[in-house]
Amino acid sequence: MKAVSRSIDRVGVTFDDPTLVANAGLILPATLMTRLDLESLINSTVRLVGRVGGALPGRKVLTLVATILAGGSHIDHADMLRAGATRRVLGFRVMAPSTLGTFLRSFTFGHVRPLDKVTGEAMRRAWRLGAGPGDAAATIDLNSTICEVHGKHKHGAAYGYTRVLGDHPLLATRADTGEILHARLRKGSSQRGAKRFVEELIARVRPARR
Repeated sequence: MKAVSRSIDRVGVTFDDPTLVANAGLILPATLMTRLDLESLINSTVRLVGRVGGALPGRKVLTLVATILAGGSHIDHADMLRAGATRRVLGFRVMAPSTLGTFLRSFTFGHVRPLDKVTGEAMRRAWRLGAGPGDAAATIDLNSTICEVHGKHKHGAAYGYTRVLGDHPLLATRADTGEILHARLRKGSSQRGAKRFVEELIARVRPARR
């Protein structure tokens, strides 16, 4: 896959059927993943040493991200990245759904923080390449929302003031671009969680502006 990484700027997307477009949008995030060197960043930051399925987390996280971007809703949908020539435009080795399942089961709550660190560093790198606000003032919108879920056993779901069963994430987005800067699932109605959310947001954005 190294050859793909070196030549990704020269990839051209063509279609032999005018009614069929499959995962063509992945070329943009694939280029960004390569530019930011995300696979190496994840491998050096997310440490799952000694846990079954924990080796080489970079390609596994990127496979999951690409699957979500392509519209996947569960692990088995990762197979869409191995169909046709889709994986040829990705700058990483696409992993099988069974491998991804083993990988996700290797996580504990303590392993989530390294992923936060990856997100912050990825944003810093992207902003350094010109995606950030530069020296201009940045307006950040803070909102909460309800993501409806189905099934009584959905982890973290609860009934809120809307009386809808779902997750209740807090979101911080850039007002000018809609870029999601930070997200956290909210538990209960305590303002303490909102205060910590803002503190985490500032800790992430401030280094990216430097």
